[in-house]
Amino acid sequence: MKRLVVVDDESEICDFLKGFFADRDFDVRTATSGEQALKTIGAHKPQVVLLDVHMPGMDGMEVLRAIKSQYPNIKVIMVTAIETREKIEEAMRLGADNYITKPLSLEYLEKDVKEKVALLSESS
Repeated sequence: MKRLVVVDDESEICDFLKGFFADRDFDVRTATSGEQALKTIGAHKPQVVLLDVHMPGMDGMEVLRAIKSQYPNIKVIMVTAIETREKIEEAMRLGADNYITKPLSLEYLEKDVKEKVALLSESS
């Protein structure tokens, strides 16, 4: 089963992406904070995490750092409404596998997530 965790402080975005990927045979869990995300990731062991950059409390960069140190094989796609060269470079340096800006292209997002799952399947 393809497993995905969506992390965004906006529950509407979590719910929308959960439905979108569930319709494509993904087992999807959501989290609305960095702390909740790390618990969910630990319990669910997803192949891919869609991670919002800007969240109150523990932000996406901190979560990314924690994911990559604990679960280096999980693919992390950063999602944000604000694109700055500095944030993109920081995310990639910390191990992000992609950086996508909102509004999301669902076609691109679906293709990218499926490619990342396929890469993990080939390497295991």
